[in-house]
Amino acid sequence: MEDIEREPTQLYLISPLDVGGTFPERLARALDAAPVAAFQFRVKDVDQHEAARLAEPLQKICAEREVAFIVNDSISLAKRLGADGVHIGQEDGTVEEARNALGRDAQIGVTCHDSRHLAMDAGEEGADYVAFGAFFPTTTKQVKHTAGLDLLEWWQGIFEIPCVAIGGITPENCGPLVKAGADFLAVSGAVWNGDEVAVVKAFHEAMSAAMKAEG
Repeated sequence: MEDIEREPTQLYLISPLDVGGTFPERLARALDAAPVAAFQFRVKDVDQHEAARLAEPLQKICAEREVAFIVNDSISLAKRLGADGVHIGQEDGTVEEARNALGRDAQIGVTCHDSRHLAMDAGEEGADYVAFGAFFPTTTKQVKHTAGLDLLEWWQGIFEIPCVAIGGITPENCGPLVKAGADFLAVSGAVWNGDEVAVVKAFHEAMSAAMKAEG
């Protein structure tokens, strides 16, 4: 099993809560700066009609660049938009509900915090990826669970389903996550609170360096 060469870790961008104004231009610049695997549309406290209006230009930008467009929390919004997938927390419905609503080709991810048990359950239910975190302090959302590198190493050693690391990840601290086995790094604040082009490029350089060091 050790001889299987790992795919390089990829970037998974999560939107800030404010995606209006100039954000579509910022997203396009970020996606053009270096390869990004997926973009998660994450808005709070807006009705579905308004969410759909905000999503439309962002979904188009992602489609033009073949970046997966994932909706956070809402299976019904993902269905309405014809999104590529949905990311669900522990209170947002089940993998089965999402699969029935969105079809077998949809990408369904599940937040598993720091729990091996939740991750194994999600895998058995047919999730396409599991997300662990938070790995570092983050200002994007309140941290109730802290995950360690051993969780990524354990998952990578046993399971085929990709795992996503999330929570306070920056180009400066991401190296150990890559080496521990994160298939994707989910990032938000580090990119949108700075120069998105420079930060996306810095992430790529750091991820490549960590993969080379591992290899």
